[in-house]
Amino acid sequence: MHQIAAGAVSTNAMSEIRQRARGRPGEDPLMIVERRGIRIRHRGHEPRVDPTAYVAPTATLVGDVRVGPRARVMYGAVLDAEGARIEIGEATVICENAVLRGSAVAGDQPVLVDDHVFVGPHATLLGCEVGRCVYVATAATVLQCARLGDGSVVAVGALVHARTVVPDEYFVPPHTVALDAPVRLLAPGDPGLAEAVGRVGFAQVAFGVGTEWTDRINRYERIAEVRVAEFGTHADDEVLNLG
Repeated sequence: MHQIAAGAVSTNAMSEIRQRARGRPGEDPLMIVERRGIRIRHRGHEPRVDPTAYVAPTATLVGDVRVGPRARVMYGAVLDAEGARIEIGEATVICENAVLRGSAVAGDQPVLVDDHVFVGPHATLLGCEVGRCVYVATAATVLQCARLGDGSVVAVGALVHARTVVPDEYFVPPHTVALDAPVRLLAPGDPGLAEAVGRVGFAQVAFGVGTEWTDRINRYERIAEVRVAEFGTHADDEVLNLG
């Protein structure tokens, strides 16, 4: 009894997807949803997925997102180009629930991910550049205008701060903070960490907000207003492949 019910639910769900999806003539709409995820037109741009790539049904691509040959974008991942773009190279893997976001609020900040890159589950890439054969581990974060050199590793839970340049084949250890160029590493409990982060000028780099690091209330009020305006543009988004 349970097996029959489960099979019926599965069949009905597949039928509903076929009915709601809109594909090109001759294509199976279910396969479009499966291969290309949820695709959303934003600011006049729509995602483009190479025919050999796989985008999971629950992955979301927003705006000017380009997924290259044999790339894999897995369940729950969100690739949101905002006013910039996102480029995913050949045979690159974006794992479950990763977030990649471009921005244009403080200048053009695309997310550019080269070939054969692995981006782990729950990782975050914001307006940064990732060289080829890079490994970004689970829950790692790379912030605006940072660059990861070819073959570098950002280990579990590590943070690469804004404008940091990580050299080729460099290893950022788990749960550390990488800053500056040339890069230096600080542990979470380092007494100089807060001062070092303050010197990065993150609010200016990421949001165009020049408020002093110590003026927290004004600083974060202005940052929130920038994001409110930026994200407000999604009110005109159009989902392309669902009815």
